[in-house]
Amino acid sequence: MAKIVRVEETGEPEVMRLEDIETPSPARGQVHIRQHAIGVNFIDTYFRSGAYAAPSLPFTPGNEGAGEVIGLGEGVTDFKLGDRVAYVTTLGAYAAERVIPADRLVKLPKAISYEAAAAIMLKGLTAQYLLRRTFRVKEGDTILIHAAAGGVGLILCQWAKALGATVIGTVGSPEKAKLAKKAGAKHVILYREEDFAARVKQITKGKLCDVVYDGVGKATFPASLDCIRPLGMFVSFGSASGQIEAFNIGLLSAKGSLFATRPSLHTYSEKREDLVKMARDLFRAISSGAVKIPLHWKVPLDDVVNVHHALEERKTTGATVLIP
Repeated sequence: MAKIVRVEETGEPEVMRLEDIETPSPARGQVHIRQHAIGVNFIDTYFRSGAYAAPSLPFTPGNEGAGEVIGLGEGVTDFKLGDRVAYVTTLGAYAAERVIPADRLVKLPKAISYEAAAAIMLKGLTAQYLLRRTFRVKEGDTILIHAAAGGVGLILCQWAKALGATVIGTVGSPEKAKLAKKAGAKHVILYREEDFAARVKQITKGKLCDVVYDGVGKATFPASLDCIRPLGMFVSFGSASGQIEAFNIGLLSAKGSLFATRPSLHTYSEKREDLVKMARDLFRAISSGAVKIPLHWKVPLDDVVNVHHALEERKTTGATVLIP
């Protein structure tokens, strides 16, 4: 029997219940893993609350974790018992054990702990495609990162600085400003106290930014467009303050023939060869010291309700992991 979190109906964090169930045997092409750490992300609250629809009810939240292989289905040749592995995939991570398709797993280097891997797979691979594929950041670029002290934000700040970019970050408090600065943001804007678009114009002496990475959504749009140079890019990858409402696409022309995109990790990592390549790039960045894992909170799986309350009340910084 293994512990698992189940959501029978969507709603407040209290709808999550712990149960003990028998983990099914892996079918062909699947791997049975014992999880050592589980990643927690803001998107987990969207599914739990019903803001995003789960494929069915009941369901188990969570998209990332790390552990060891304890069972192999037929046809699995890339892994063996005892392998250290990590993943980011569809729902089901909030569990002590799980069965998962082998093509969604990546091998974990010895230098990276289970906790670090669980904290980095979704956020780290998101940062990887944002910086290296959606808009390929290079030395000399100036970039704006909203929520720069969040889980993805802290990784983006570190990695972008290592790539030679000038990083401007927005945050909600002086405490978070210190975190963003430490992670590599050269300039930090307290968006609750300042007009961030005006500050960006001032900081860049009117040149504006090559790209804006926005995981906040409604609260930062359309002002984010006023931070982007002509032919620059607006990248919306999250909606922590709510979804961006429909807008006239002519606005992009009026603001300087801007590009706008709404990418997803699923699309960028759907092909296994892309997933493996992205993970290797991420693990290299961590191993080199360019990216340090912003792991700030390790919590027993039993405390999952309190974790979701803290997330939604914006009381967390960096990454949080659940320990089964």
